[in-house]
Amino acid sequence: MQEAAFIKRNKSRWEEFEKTIGNRHVEPDRLAELFIQLTDDLSFARTQYPKSRATHYLNSLASKVHRAIYKNKTEEKNRFITFWKIEVPAAMYGSRRQLLYAFIIFFVAGAIGSVSVANDKTFVRLILGDGYVNMTVENIKSGNPTGVYSSQNEMTMFLMITLNNILVSFKVFVYGIFASLGTGLFLFYNGLMVGTFVMFFYQENHLSQALPVIMLHGTIELSSIVIAAAAGFTMGNSILFPETYSRLVSFKRGAVKGLKIVMGLVPFFIIAGFIESFITRRAFMHWSIKVTIIGLSAVLMLYYFIIYPIQLKKYGRI
Repeated sequence: MQEAAFIKRNKSRWEEFEKTIGNRHVEPDRLAELFIQLTDDLSFARTQYPKSRATHYLNSLASKVHRAIYKNKTEEKNRFITFWKIEVPAAMYGSRRQLLYAFIIFFVAGAIGSVSVANDKTFVRLILGDGYVNMTVENIKSGNPTGVYSSQNEMTMFLMITLNNILVSFKVFVYGIFASLGTGLFLFYNGLMVGTFVMFFYQENHLSQALPVIMLHGTIELSSIVIAAAAGFTMGNSILFPETYSRLVSFKRGAVKGLKIVMGLVPFFIIAGFIESFITRRAFMHWSIKVTIIGLSAVLMLYYFIIYPIQLKKYGRI
């Protein structure tokens, strides 16, 4: 390949590298990726055009990347803050398309669940089980449709629910290894359950009372499951669509990105578990308190996982 053709082919990519290197908040994984690509270009240039200006330029650029990597290692003590402030939002921005797919699947599954219950009353028992349905019917008769949330000690319930939610999020993520199909099916079933649940309370004429109580913790909990599914799709799609990487390298990159998202959900599951265990049981609290908790939860999830990543990208921090 002629030197001019080599430069023309890669110039725009090198310019992008320079911009990325100048970003103080660039992820360590991205720096390592840049260094590998640049050393490949530099090795080629040294072989084909050992004394050219392009070779000197690439050598200088590779040195900058190397210094940036070394500087990043010296700042490892700030990694905890960087993880939550930069890495998780960056992973979310990179998975925004997968998040949209996850939301659509969950919404469609919920709609199917609702329509199915509306047309076949036996469907609710098929999905939720006879035990749960019978218990809820008894709670409705006693005047507390959501009485299930006050059936255990607060601390015991908090530990059990939080652990279960975290395990569910890891399951929906890990199932992505089956080419995203496992994650899609798991998410679909969860959406089906939610739709069935909502229509069941509607048919019992208690939806207006039950839904605000459920969404006290459900706003964060259900959003987190959809986000965990996006992480699973990110990993699964990295196997299906490796782009310019080998399938193994692409899978590793997708798995790391998805795992960051799932790890980032842990504090939110703790918050949801706390609300469900200590607050949801107070079903008859004033409506303004319910609206405030649901509203703040929705703003928290929307901002951290959608708006904030977009802002970081807009201002060149990721």
